[in-house]
Amino acid sequence: MSGEIKQKRSDLEEAALFFHKYPIPGKLEIQATKPLGNQRDLALAYSPGVAAPCLEIHDNPALAAEYTARANLVGVVSNGSAVLGLGNIGPLASKPVMEGKAVLFKKFAGIDVFDIEIDAPEIDTMVGTVAALEPTFGGINLEDIKAPECFEVEEQLKARMKIPVFHDDQHGTAIIVAAAVTNALELSGKDLAKVKIVSSGAGAAALACLNLLVSLGASIENIWVTDRFGVAYKGRAEEMDRWKDPYVKDTDKRTLADVIEGADVFLGLSAAGVLKPELLAGMAKHPLILALANPTPEIMPEEARAARPDAMICTGRSDFPNQVNNVLCFPYIFRGALDCGASAINEEMKLAAVRAIAGLAREEPSDVAARAYSGETPTFGPTYLIPSPFDPRLILRIAPAVAKAAADSGVATRPIADMEAYVDRLTRFVFRSGLIMKPIFSKAKAAASKRVIYANGEDERVLRAAQVVIEEGIAQPILIGRPHVIEIRSKRYGLRIKAGTDFELINPEDDPRYRHYVDELVEIAGHRGITPEGARTMVRTDNTVIAALALRRGDADAMIGGLEGRFERHLRNVRLIIGTRPGVRDKDLSALSMLISQRGVTFFTDTYVTVDPSAQEIAEMTVLAAEEIRRFGIHPKAALLSHSDFGSRDSPSALKMREAAEILKRLAPDLDCDGEMHGDSALSEAQRQRVYPHSKLKGEANLLVFPNLDSANITLSTAKQMMDALHVGPILLGTKKPAHILTPSVTSRGIVNMSALAVTEASQQAKAVLPEA
Repeated sequence: MSGEIKQKRSDLEEAALFFHKYPIPGKLEIQATKPLGNQRDLALAYSPGVAAPCLEIHDNPALAAEYTARANLVGVVSNGSAVLGLGNIGPLASKPVMEGKAVLFKKFAGIDVFDIEIDAPEIDTMVGTVAALEPTFGGINLEDIKAPECFEVEEQLKARMKIPVFHDDQHGTAIIVAAAVTNALELSGKDLAKVKIVSSGAGAAALACLNLLVSLGASIENIWVTDRFGVAYKGRAEEMDRWKDPYVKDTDKRTLADVIEGADVFLGLSAAGVLKPELLAGMAKHPLILALANPTPEIMPEEARAARPDAMICTGRSDFPNQVNNVLCFPYIFRGALDCGASAINEEMKLAAVRAIAGLAREEPSDVAARAYSGETPTFGPTYLIPSPFDPRLILRIAPAVAKAAADSGVATRPIADMEAYVDRLTRFVFRSGLIMKPIFSKAKAAASKRVIYANGEDERVLRAAQVVIEEGIAQPILIGRPHVIEIRSKRYGLRIKAGTDFELINPEDDPRYRHYVDELVEIAGHRGITPEGARTMVRTDNTVIAALALRRGDADAMIGGLEGRFERHLRNVRLIIGTRPGVRDKDLSALSMLISQRGVTFFTDTYVTVDPSAQEIAEMTVLAAEEIRRFGIHPKAALLSHSDFGSRDSPSALKMREAAEILKRLAPDLDCDGEMHGDSALSEAQRQRVYPHSKLKGEANLLVFPNLDSANITLSTAKQMMDALHVGPILLGTKKPAHILTPSVTSRGIVNMSALAVTEASQQAKAVLPEA
């Protein structure tokens, strides 16, 4: 087993090194937000025009929030003295971690970051260096600084600086822990002021957790602190400091085993295996066990559950329920603090975040939230004390709560006047953050027993995607390919997956199902001119045919193909073998493409199938596309595009799109849709209002419907290149079973995305037929 773990770690390390090195080193870059296309742009951006905002800010420093990026810029600062589980590796070696933190800020909350690694082991040097950076930043996130120095650094910086200073290792963990404790006590009917809390670990995070729990109402007399030297008792000399002093007890108890009796809460921020199963027997009824050591907790959840079935358990790991993950809060706390111009992140703001997170777990799940989770939507209970880090509502609850608390406590320099408008702005960000695939992946993992067959099983991209699919628990892959070729290529690419162990293999040259597949094909297509001999040739030589037959016969639940050859040929075989679902005519299959870019998520249809669709076909494909978009938790807003803008031209193409709009009013009266219109009218409500103030479409369209294949495909490929966007698709709509034909340009990442989507579709189709079974 140890050899396997070592091998896995080695593979992960190699993958991480490759990830950080290519296509360019690191995880961050700086992009201009203003055009610099001509001499005037340069004159406005730099000399002489830049003097105007400089003088305005000189006269009124608050205007820096309006004329510079400072109000959305955080400094992630570390001296590398306590990095992850790596210890004191120094500032330079800590830089990949700080870049990673910057990526999380940007991804989850749209906050820009400069990561700053400083060679400052001494407190005074670090404080002086960071304090001098105040004009640059709207906030400072201290990271990976060892205790007890981190306490002193943060305390001095908060006293000297007039912007938020937040040591995430302390307070981020504390906020999530406090939310978990709040909800656990709610379920067990216990009073925080009366419960006994025992900690294992007395570092920065542990003490911050205890301090915040005291702010919430816990009694210091009921809190017992232990660390590697045992209980923090009066007279102890080893590793004692003023930060531990409030929790020192005048006692003869010396070990964790001595103080765990009757404990309601165990807080572990120490080391693997510290909490032995036999120690749980003496804990109070319905104990909360926070075993947060990573990667191996103080006690594994299955051990804790076996010893105490009534226990509620949290860990720091993503593979167990109730993950205590700082990303649940720190991006959104800074989002709220920056947006109201907070001069600090105070206790009131932290408590507001605790209540927002705890309250979110107790909420009735909304439709959007339901799509963010796997399988059945989780509901408040022992295995759901805190939300998932990917719940899209986190930013909508935490940031406004923090901003309001900042205003109420007097530290907001720009209080948010219209909270409803602010929440609406945050909502728009949620769907522009690139996290759009998270709900799909969550659903796919819940249905991981679904089998996805890959027609191009020998392709490097498929092999790499298959390993990710297996590791992430997304699906059970079935690869079509020659065994010796797949084995050789897997070794060449450094992949661990093995046929028969990790995935099923269909050998097109020799498979026991060959005769059955031939018979099936003759039965399907014999009346269309395919002879038995022709069927035998197709099953031997066309992997798309094999994949489609496997899907039709129930040997697979979804299929992915199309990486080689012409799209039309693959489509013809899918139409022939898989067919269309009820209510969809054979010729009404269509392809939907999704682009994820910095500006958000946009869907395009029909990008690959119908060359010149009729008005009826356009209307029907729009309905199918809208249905698919809802799968992502997005409300579809469709714009029927044309060179005509609400009747400005009467060409055949414009009339077709106008007619399609009228058909849609009958087919889908509740669909937010209008046309025909120009592209700029689709993407700008202000532009659309100038042309046609009575348009049914409100806001920015997210589904662009084109009059023909030329316009759709050309626009898609051009936009993808110009915006450096991620393409998900093409998503084939209208088939009886999930069958997707990708394109030769697809990446392994694109195959993984489409695999998750195919599994989700298969799972939902299976649920839809259950009542009839």
